[in-house]
Amino acid sequence: MKSKRGTAHLFVLGDMVGPDRDCNALLSRLRQPKRGDLQPNCIYGWWEEQLLAEHGYRGDQKPEAFDRDNAAITMQKLREAVNVDHLNWLASLQFGFVELDCGLIHGSSADVGDQLLETTSPLILLDRLTRLDVNRLFTARSGRQFHLQLNGGTIQSKVKDHAGEEQQEHTVPKRGVIGIGSGANYTLYDPASDHIEFLSVSGRSGRFSLGFG
Repeated sequence: MKSKRGTAHLFVLGDMVGPDRDCNALLSRLRQPKRGDLQPNCIYGWWEEQLLAEHGYRGDQKPEAFDRDNAAITMQKLREAVNVDHLNWLASLQFGFVELDCGLIHGSSADVGDQLLETTSPLILLDRLTRLDVNRLFTARSGRQFHLQLNGGTIQSKVKDHAGEEQQEHTVPKRGVIGIGSGANYTLYDPASDHIEFLSVSGRSGRFSLGFG
């Protein structure tokens, strides 16, 4: 990140914790950045939601079902991976951000566990964008890097009631859904030029882009 000149803001879209690693060093770094670090803007993800539900931070909500054979072991590993000192901070995090015409959410505007993929229906993508009234939706839940573009067009529908049938036509603006990746992968976005760059700490650069008319 430091090698990329002009990077102004850092957004971390959840799943900072998980059952497969000790998460405390990362959480401490995010809460107390080192000199020269970008100030991280963090939201909670699906794993944070399970951990907070397990510790009673979500009222009567219970963690979602894991694989039945390993559910208890997975939850035990998750509890052991995060010191309780971090729980209040995790509980203070927001569901998402809206910056300029961009929405940044772990899953989608429908749910923190909602996975948007390259194969997701354009109508579902449009619904998730419309809920936030944004033109760009950045999501991390799938762990994949992709850029799905809704290139405008129209949606035709028919409404039938006692007065008869009415045909309606709605204009669809140009909008996009961006999967930012996870783990070693990250995404840079320039709102001035609308340029998206998919990167990895290993130095790999790639781009998956698909448009819908």
